Amino acid sequence: MSRTVYVNGSYLPEEDAKVSVFDRGFLFADGVYEVSTVLEGRLIDNQAHLVRLQRSLDELQMTSPVSMDDIVTIQNELIKQNGLKEGGLYLQITRGAADRDFAFPKDATPSLVMFTQEKNLLNSPAAERGLSVISVPDIRWQRRDIKTVGLLAPALAKQAAVVAGADDAWMYEDGFVTEGSSNNAYIISKEGKIITRHLGNEILHGITRRAVLSLANEADMEVEERPFTLDEVRNAAEAFVTSATTFVTPVVSFDGEKIGDGKPGALTKRLRQLYIEQALNS
Repeated sequence: MSRTVYVNGSYLPEEDAKVSVFDRGFLFADGVYEVSTVLEGRLIDNQAHLVRLQRSLDELQMTSPVSMDDIVTIQNELIKQNGLKEGGLYLQITRGAADRDFAFPKDATPSLVMFTQEKNLLNSPAAERGLSVISVPDIRWQRRDIKTVGLLAPALAKQAAVVAGADDAWMYEDGFVTEGSSNNAYIISKEGKIITRHLGNEILHGITRRAVLSLANEADMEVEERPFTLDEVRNAAEAFVTSATTFVTPVVSFDGEKIGDGKPGALTKRLRQLYIEQALNS
């Protein structure tokens, strides 16, 4: 059976879903998106995703075609129609369709698209074995804090990892790691300190990042928000990534070298457990 997707007011079989060839998301990557987690048929931390969505819209001087309350209604209906129990819900808003011109159109109606993806999140094989990661230069634009659909650079990073036989890539700039291709990046020092880049225009302000750092503080784990170098990754005791669909997932090798003993570390596994417990009980 095909999925039901949502396109501009209609719930449709995925094979019947279409947007205009003049949609600015297609022509200019002039759009923003969010991916919300679904566990046990429920949206997890969805309000925080909607707050970030509104921020992204505001930064691009874009409006939503429906209210945030309406978005939640559509999300829940899509989960129901697809019988989704575990996975993700993708949401995209573009500036809409207009004849091709770099300047913003004055009368375009924003476009809203949503679809679900079934994924094994709680018992992810990657969380059990850990990820292998390579480093690649960060070639993205300077407003990475806006969650836009302009994802060619991260896609190139991910493909570089595939070609190298790795799971993912961490991007770096001036010798410092920014983030992963689709996740926030962390190391844990030999002293047990969790280190991750501070918020700014250089990285996406991850919703899962915020939740995990809050849990770490509650568990009296030491956290330091600052840039870290490629050498610090190689000398770390543990490393991990966070995102809406990976939760907390360990990184066990970097550029072909083991991190720590090459196995998922105790602190990383503890953080994953804490996050899952919070998500299931929210």
